Amino acid sequence: MTTTIAQFPFISISGTAHERGVQYGQQAADRIRGSIALYGQTLARLGHGAQAQARLIDFFAKQIGDYAPHYIDEMRGIANGANVDFADIVMINARTEVLAKARAAVTQESGDGCTGALILPERSASGNLLHGQNWDWRAECAGTAIVLRVRNDHGPDFLSFVEAGGLARSGFNSAGVSITANYLESSRDFTQLGVPLSLIRRKVLEQEVFSLAMKVVATTPKSCSNNIMLGMAEGFGIDFECTTNEFFPLYPGADALIVHANHWVSPVALGKLVDIGIANSPDSHYRDWRVRKLLNAAGPKLSRQHLKDAFFDDFGQPWSVCRPPRPGSHDNLSATVATVIMEPAMREMDITPLPALNKVFTRYSLDRAPELLMAA
Repeated sequence: MTTTIAQFPFISISGTAHERGVQYGQQAADRIRGSIALYGQTLARLGHGAQAQARLIDFFAKQIGDYAPHYIDEMRGIANGANVDFADIVMINARTEVLAKARAAVTQESGDGCTGALILPERSASGNLLHGQNWDWRAECAGTAIVLRVRNDHGPDFLSFVEAGGLARSGFNSAGVSITANYLESSRDFTQLGVPLSLIRRKVLEQEVFSLAMKVVATTPKSCSNNIMLGMAEGFGIDFECTTNEFFPLYPGADALIVHANHWVSPVALGKLVDIGIANSPDSHYRDWRVRKLLNAAGPKLSRQHLKDAFFDDFGQPWSVCRPPRPGSHDNLSATVATVIMEPAMREMDITPLPALNKVFTRYSLDRAPELLMAA
């Protein structure tokens, strides 16, 4: 069933880091406050009071400042523009690490899901690389996410689907580098503390050269595990399963596809660490299998629509590739918040909110205003 669900707001910013931040904060103030309320309440529920929250956030603010000082300038601008506390903007940008650390003893509080896929040009009907993802998280985030276009004074321009207040999530840049990321857990998580994952994604989008984007993912210290898929418009893709201090590359198969969900795949990784995320993502082992199966059954040449159709898959519902809103932990609703389909060579990104309930996409562009598409 298709219903009327608000599309994600489009926000375009330019200027210096602080100027961009102020513009961002002013344009997205309501959704930023929604993000702050969502994660502040979660931390309180997990037993992290004001002092514990402040310690975590102060640590990550220092990590961010050491990593890229202009990110601090931009986040201060966002806080000023939205008239919120700077610490709350840091919390949004470090929310994966802050929440994961806070919930360490609360096993029923699950992390992000996600199923990602990349199609090399030889399998693409347009001859261009296609890169997409279903983002599985809290249904409420359909009302707090945005699409952000950055006219950048510190690298190439980029387009990113991101939670309001965040600097980047999924996206691509004007140099043709694309990125998505999936939740992973391992026995090495929080054996050290590093740069928040959202800022690593942002750094990738600031790279003019694909090899340097790979370097960012592979060499930046992390606090917890993550799977990061990178695409190159010229025709290459790679997936990095990352721990805090090591990475394990996965390459496209003979079918010219990469598909990844929320369990470790690399035999090398599985010989060196323990996958502890399966309790939170028991469906992961068939979600990536389903997407690959559907794409290969669709024929030798694949379009954006084929990728959308694969991400709409309801096999095993509600524990499916396309997750309808269902009870999650602690009375929240878990859902596929968005389907994101990118064609970096065309500088375009198609996104739909809550795809289990809604099949209407908006096409966002680095060059044009958003365009509402017909229902799939």
